[in-house]
Amino acid sequence: MSSDEKEEVARAAGADEVVRSDGDWKDQAKELSGGGVDVVLDPVGGDRFLDSLRALREGGRAVVVGFTAGSIPEVKVNRLLLNNTEIAGAGWGAYVMPKPDVNRKIGAGVSRLIEEGFVQPIVGARFPPERAADALRLIDERGATGKVVLDFQA
Repeated sequence: MSSDEKEEVARAAGADEVVRSDGDWKDQAKELSGGGVDVVLDPVGGDRFLDSLRALREGGRAVVVGFTAGSIPEVKVNRLLLNNTEIAGAGWGAYVMPKPDVNRKIGAGVSRLIEEGFVQPIVGARFPPERAADALRLIDERGATGKVVLDFQA
């Protein structure tokens, strides 16, 4: 989280606490959680991943979902021993792509949850297809607040 607007969107979505990535988020997270968090979902990787591990409580888990920072971090495993922490990888595409039936079933379940109002994605910006490059630029420049949608029905 790196802007007032993004913090506002997170709070509107139900976040009780927000730590900003432009500050010392690791220490803020540890303070707010009483000494360390249970889980860090890390889409960034790079240099920030070490702080993800340092933010964990004893027995905590870091879940790697991507490397938007561009570099894949290397972990010295003694760091895991210090607090009996874990690292797990969650590669959605690698999981569902070879399982089209599972992919369809999950998609139908998510669609049903959306239709019934249990899942309400936050849409931050909509673009017509001819402005797809602008949509990608917004994401690349970290300006998105919510989902960026290409609207083919407009």
